[in-house]
Amino acid sequence: MTAESAMRPVQAAVYARLTGDATLMALITGVFDFVLDDYPYVVIGEATEVPDNRHGGFGRQTVITLHVWTQSEGHGPGLTIADRVTELLDHQPLTIPGLDHIATRFEFSQTLTDPEPPGNIRHVVLRYRIVTEQH
Repeated sequence: MTAESAMRPVQAAVYARLTGDATLMALITGVFDFVLDDYPYVVIGEATEVPDNRHGGFGRQTVITLHVWTQSEGHGPGLTIADRVTELLDHQPLTIPGLDHIATRFEFSQTLTDPEPPGNIRHVVLRYRIVTEQH
C-alpha cells in the first residue's frame, strides 16, 4: 500500500454534499471551481494536504477553502450562505470513495469587500479541515 493524495476525492465529496442540498442550492446559482459573474455562488478553491499517518496506515489532513461570492449591499446574504455551508460540513460525515472519513472541522471564516466598482461584490472565505484514512 502506498500513500495517495486525498485532495481529489475530498473535493468531490464536498461538491456532492453541497450540490445535493436543496436548501443551499435555492440560495445560490451553483458550486464551481472557478469564479464567474452569476451571483451568488460558491467556489471550491485552494486546498492543502499534510500526512496524518498512523502505525501501519496512511492518513491525510486536507484543508479546503471555500469562497462564497455575492453581489449585495452588505454581507448578510453571503453570511446566510456561509452558515448553510458550515451546517452541511462541520462535524458531519462525508462519503469519500476509497477513504475513511474521520472528521470535518470548521476552521476559519472571513468577510471581504471587493473595492473595485461597482463596490457591491462581497466575499466570504471559509476553511475546513477534513481528516481521512486509507482503507
